[in-house]
Amino acid sequence: MERSFPAARKRVPRALVLVAGTGLLSAAVVARIGRFGFNPTDQGFVLAQVWRVLHGEIPQVDFLGPRPFGSAYLHLVDHLVPAPLMIGSGFVMMVQLTVATVALVAFLTGTSPLDWGPLRLGLVFTAVLISLNTYPVMAWHTVDGVFLVAVGWWLLDSGLRSGSRWRRLSGLFCLGFAAIVKQSFLFAAPIGVLILLFHPAARPRRLPRLLGDVLVLGAAPLLYFGMVTVAGGLRSAIAQLSSGTQTWGEGLFRFWTAEFAGRADPRTYFFPVLLGVGVLAVAWSARDRFGEPGRWLRGATGLCVVAVVVFVVADGGFEHAGGWPVTLLWLFLAAALLDAVVRRRLPWRYLAIAALGWMASLSWGYPLPGLLAGIFALGVLEAVPPPRPSESAGGVFAAVAFVLAGLLLMSAHDKAPYADRPQGELTKDLGEIAPALRGVRTNPSVYTYVAQIRGCLDRYPASKVAILPDNPFVAPVFGVRNPFPLDWPLPMELTGDSPERMVEAAENLAREGDYLVLFQTVRAVSLTAGAPVPEAVGPDARTIAYGGVEKRIQDELTGARVACGSFAGFWEPAR
Repeated sequence: MERSFPAARKRVPRALVLVAGTGLLSAAVVARIGRFGFNPTDQGFVLAQVWRVLHGEIPQVDFLGPRPFGSAYLHLVDHLVPAPLMIGSGFVMMVQLTVATVALVAFLTGTSPLDWGPLRLGLVFTAVLISLNTYPVMAWHTVDGVFLVAVGWWLLDSGLRSGSRWRRLSGLFCLGFAAIVKQSFLFAAPIGVLILLFHPAARPRRLPRLLGDVLVLGAAPLLYFGMVTVAGGLRSAIAQLSSGTQTWGEGLFRFWTAEFAGRADPRTYFFPVLLGVGVLAVAWSARDRFGEPGRWLRGATGLCVVAVVVFVVADGGFEHAGGWPVTLLWLFLAAALLDAVVRRRLPWRYLAIAALGWMASLSWGYPLPGLLAGIFALGVLEAVPPPRPSESAGGVFAAVAFVLAGLLLMSAHDKAPYADRPQGELTKDLGEIAPALRGVRTNPSVYTYVAQIRGCLDRYPASKVAILPDNPFVAPVFGVRNPFPLDWPLPMELTGDSPERMVEAAENLAREGDYLVLFQTVRAVSLTAGAPVPEAVGPDARTIAYGGVEKRIQDELTGARVACGSFAGFWEPAR
């Protein structure tokens, strides 16, 4: 059925609000939050992989890791943003998070963002801030996975509902792409197939069309592993991707057995919401019998549920490693029960998003679904049945919620930026050292550390440079080539034949020359703590090593032993 002219006219300004709001919110967050704080470990990790791809290296063959490197291709776009590399990359990440949140709300509600009123639109932007919390504003594979799955499910769902072929196929391609940014998002693909087969709006599927859809779903993985196979690296790739330490999101389930000594037990928030869900379900099912008193009961109970959700978010304080996102996930699952009663359907959309939260928590470093905290909170509110506030009152409520979330975000970040000092101590601009870091502020210790690396590169020129083990940012920021196949050789990252390939690279350097390989003497945690960085160390200074591979590399290098700032290592100029 065609839309009426007035309805169509309303969609144009809403589209402009969405596009402009996404851009403005992303830019504002980077300007006020994202550019404050820098850590040499995480920041630059994905950008280092992008740098390798830009120079023709093949993933899993020329550079190695326990995850596929789809993010290296996705973040080629970071270099197109007209801003310093690190700032531009943060902007892309915020756009991803905003679009992912919009997509998940559209998927959850089965509606178009162009039909949203001020209440839902404002709450969606509020949810973006909650999902960001104090997560680092940087390119990262988990963000990429959430983004691709969210957009993929949304496009697939809307494509099936509208009969749009391009949306359906685009959604399937995104779901396949998600599998090659991180293995944990592989589970989104079979969920996509189930949606394809059993969607309420799906037409009877003929086998050729179904096979075509499945081929599009597998297009990105087929292209990726086809390239690796042609380059002769399939066997090594399988070993790299399958031999890492396994994680199954245990923390989400240990929530029910954990001890919370000295802290309020977050499980106590679940039971009032579960009780409220039960009351709302009964009151809604018997709304004709209860009449006006039932309407008031639903309103009062709904407000209580909303209050609990707001309290969980506020009490969590946007803490990066806090358990509040897990609490919100379980409240979201309780809301799924309410959705099933109110809408008389299997709450498959809620269950799919909860599964995405589990996928996002399959992580060694951050096993929490924090990137979906906003959608969990908003999903509980969406499940509460009418009555709802009027459009004007809803707009005011959403605006207040957005402002309060913004204030909480700024307060949390100012106190504890990711892996750096409180914002008042971030007095140094790294743009004084490298143009790619212009606008990024950090503490004096990190500034000194990065400045020493710049000085070392000037003092010991070479075409192949590595600063081991914690500095993946060096190659993309300073424009050098890392001769080793890993940018951040932590023990967990050294899967398959990676250790041997690292040593082999050192042997090649010893034969060819023209290299600078330095080893840090300062731990990354010391930089985070703002501890002073030594002005100079000796060539034989004790360096940081997380495993045995660093010592094996040192044993193979035959260049002159050198020291520079707080670094010690080996240098051999071009022959």
